Amino acid sequence: MNTFQKNESKETLFSPVSIEEVPRRPPSPPKKPSTKICGSNYPLSIAFIVVNEFCERFSYYGMKAVLTLYFLYFLHWNEDTSTSIYHAFSSLCYFTPILGAAIADSWLGKFKTIIYLSLVYVLGHAIKSLGALPILGGQVVHTVLSLVGLSLIALGTGGIKPCVAAFGGDQFEEKHAEERSRYFSVFYLAINAGSLISTFITPMLRGDVQCFGEDCYALAFGVPGLLMVIALVVFAMGSKMYNKPPPEGNIVAQVLKCIWFAISNRFKNRSGDIPKRQHWLDWAAEKYPKQLIMDVKALTRILFLYIPLPMFWALLDQQGSRWTLQATRMNRNLGFFVLQPDQMQVLNPLLVLIFIPLFDLVIYRLVSKCGINFSSLRKMAVGMILACLAFAIAAAVEIKINEMAPAQPGPQEVFLQVLNLADDEMKVTILENENNSLLIESIKSFQKTPHYSKLYLKTKSQDFHFHLKYHNLSVYTEHSVQEQNWYSLFIREDGNSISSMMVKDTESKTTNGMTAVRFVNTLHKDVNITLSTDMSLNVGEDYGVSAYRIVQRGEYPAVHCRTEDENFSLNLGLLEFGAAYLFVITNSTNQGLQAWKIADIPANKMSIAWQLPQYALVTAAEVMFSVTGLEFSYSQAPSSMKSVLQAAWLLTVAVGNIIVLVVAQFSGLVQWAEFILFSCLLLVVCLIFSIMGYNYVPVKTEDMQGPADKQIPHIQGNMINLETKKTKL
Repeated sequence: MNTFQKNESKETLFSPVSIEEVPRRPPSPPKKPSTKICGSNYPLSIAFIVVNEFCERFSYYGMKAVLTLYFLYFLHWNEDTSTSIYHAFSSLCYFTPILGAAIADSWLGKFKTIIYLSLVYVLGHAIKSLGALPILGGQVVHTVLSLVGLSLIALGTGGIKPCVAAFGGDQFEEKHAEERSRYFSVFYLAINAGSLISTFITPMLRGDVQCFGEDCYALAFGVPGLLMVIALVVFAMGSKMYNKPPPEGNIVAQVLKCIWFAISNRFKNRSGDIPKRQHWLDWAAEKYPKQLIMDVKALTRILFLYIPLPMFWALLDQQGSRWTLQATRMNRNLGFFVLQPDQMQVLNPLLVLIFIPLFDLVIYRLVSKCGINFSSLRKMAVGMILACLAFAIAAAVEIKINEMAPAQPGPQEVFLQVLNLADDEMKVTILENENNSLLIESIKSFQKTPHYSKLYLKTKSQDFHFHLKYHNLSVYTEHSVQEQNWYSLFIREDGNSISSMMVKDTESKTTNGMTAVRFVNTLHKDVNITLSTDMSLNVGEDYGVSAYRIVQRGEYPAVHCRTEDENFSLNLGLLEFGAAYLFVITNSTNQGLQAWKIADIPANKMSIAWQLPQYALVTAAEVMFSVTGLEFSYSQAPSSMKSVLQAAWLLTVAVGNIIVLVVAQFSGLVQWAEFILFSCLLLVVCLIFSIMGYNYVPVKTEDMQGPADKQIPHIQGNMINLETKKTKL
């Protein structure tokens, strides 16, 4: 879990709040007296803000938890496209806070910015939910609605991200600094509670509830949308209680202008006759005050260390994409509970709440007692190494999954299985020289070949000739196949003769973790099969073959079927994750109507519990890297530059998601190799970061104190102190 993502304390609490653009500015108007909670020093208005944040985070992470599987199963995009769009959306969510901060600090103020962009947020959820209704249009309509909805959600969540926590801090009087710090701890808990609960519940709404005969994505998106409506209503209800400071200017824009003026001024004065200046930022002295230039110089030292950071986020944010896709190919039955693949993400916020106090109160103290100087930069480097190990484990798990999966046919190859539906054993021979030794033994009645046989083609498509020998009958038949496909050859009695039927199996020998079934009807009348309350299918008479249908994993002891003149039930048994089953409906003289069950694709065998080590390692990496990184950054930068640092930190997250997008679209690697690639890249980046950190000379806090520090708005200083207090939660 991205710490600036699910640990909202690092995403929101250090927001780009108002900072003076020049050393002198008019003082803020005095705060009006606020109603307190039960006679305490806590303003009643913060209750509305905390509830708003809980609902908003539930809304965001609940929607995002099911997003990758929505792309894969509902929009039928491939895994690479699903991953790319997921990370493009995540990246946009971390670019838009810059826009939201600029609007709040330079134009509308925090309150109006939150209200207006929350309306955009709600509209995005509504459009996204409509895009998940199967009855509303086709593939193009669903895709357009989804992309428009996600764009609006990204603008909404990113726009209010830098405003909500800072607006809560504005509600406190300066003399209640301790209460303000405690408020931020409660705010942080509300964030993680919303993330934790929603990541667990919305996958259940998607997978355990059926609507329109398939997973209910409309409900899984609609409930988070409803929570966002509640968040907006609750926030608006406290309007008369809020202290609403006016816009005070955006320091991020001021820093960018200062840097741009220094560069352009240096370029204009590049003549050798003009005296050189000690630092390139000194070329901004003609327009900007000395204190601002000194602060920007200190800021650039920190930003230089930020250059390698995006690679860490590239790995961390794949929990919701690549790791979720990996979970679809695993056995999710834990015995006492059956997990949805997107529910594994709940481990991240849960482990974060456990690891933060564990590291602060136990591990770091033990390391310190051992006499080891475990500095902030060393903690960040160790966090990178842990993330590398997590992806190495993910690669090992992926390799093991592939070993258990069916083989894939290559160019000029097909896989064939023979199913004997006749009453006695049969001999099948392929007449082509390259393949005539494949089916040596006779195939007994209602016995499939033990495995798919690989046939070699001379061209991309080819006609195969088969010799069928049954009792005294000898029949020659011909069937056409195309390369890189799977086929089933059904052989049956046809009066006094025998005949065969070639059926193409699944396009790809994988069900993407879903459970699929199809039926062959040997009866002389059509059969209607009811698989669930809103899913039924008709199978034609005389060896009609149905298409594959996706069903829920579970026991199916009595599936209702009917023909034109009778009703009956079929026992399909246990249908497991990732398997594709073929059921042949027969009417036996001794046993009556029954279904012969064959697993075209074997079930997922590797338990999803094998993902626990990689989640534990990557969450430990996040705690060591993200929390420590922000503490270090804020301790090294001047007070006036705190909001600029948060903007830069968010940008590193955005760039990290872009890296994943590029690799997913253009690497062309198999999944385990891609995991290894990311692990190796981060290891190289860790080495570079370690060298940069080794040469970095830390700045003492007292060295950065200056007159400008005393002019920082009250909320900024307390938000700086929050990070240290929060990590001891």
